[in-house]
Amino acid sequence: MRFRARSAVVYSLPIVALLAMSLTWAQGWGRRYLPEPGSNDPPSGELTTARWRFATNGAIGHAGWSHNYPAAEYHLNEFIGNTTRVDVEPESYQLLDLGSDEIFDHPFTYVSEPGEMELTPQQAENLREYMLRGGFLLIDDFDGQWQLSNFQSQMRNVFPERGYDAMTIEEPIFDLVFGLEDLRATADYNPGSEPIFFGFQNDAGHVVSVACFNNDLANFWDRIDRGSYPLKPSADAFRMGVNFLVYAMTH
Repeated sequence: MRFRARSAVVYSLPIVALLAMSLTWAQGWGRRYLPEPGSNDPPSGELTTARWRFATNGAIGHAGWSHNYPAAEYHLNEFIGNTTRVDVEPESYQLLDLGSDEIFDHPFTYVSEPGEMELTPQQAENLREYMLRGGFLLIDDFDGQWQLSNFQSQMRNVFPERGYDAMTIEEPIFDLVFGLEDLRATADYNPGSEPIFFGFQNDAGHVVSVACFNNDLANFWDRIDRGSYPLKPSADAFRMGVNFLVYAMTH
């Protein structure tokens, strides 16, 4: 595995700092476009987060993998840089094709809209190998039974011998850096739906993937500069992101 060891000494940042930071994050991300893998040149540093492009069934327009990119990554990276001692720049993100060997260079990856996922054999093989090597996969932005069923079906093709299990707030990953009162950082376009976090463990018992069902953490990260959502769920979405990333770097 080409993942490099990284330090992750952290300290907490008062919630008021999130408000102050949001005033400086107006980056003009409103324009939608479909980026190409390798279209940016992230700065060198301790960490570059990854986003995967994958083959789709077209259920939501073949572009679900790109939702909230790159604003979500930019804002999350800046928050990580300001609340931990991880050496990461806001622009330290990269879009990669899931079928590429480059995915193994990144210990933390975000995947959007798995309800539209229809993996090629090579992509399924790479995904399995990535998680077996210890790479951490955060899966986000899917809701409703049909999207859940598609996600579960795709992952059974990757891991027929095991699956994802529902998680509770008592899991250590939810309290690693920032403590959380609940797991209700839910986007308001999905009212009344109960968010469920599913975890996938490797043979050593380490969580190597979290799937955020009936949820959309990246929406909170993306729109922090617009005041689209209330403060508490927005702050919790960033706290979860930091917890997941630091867990990925230390386990």
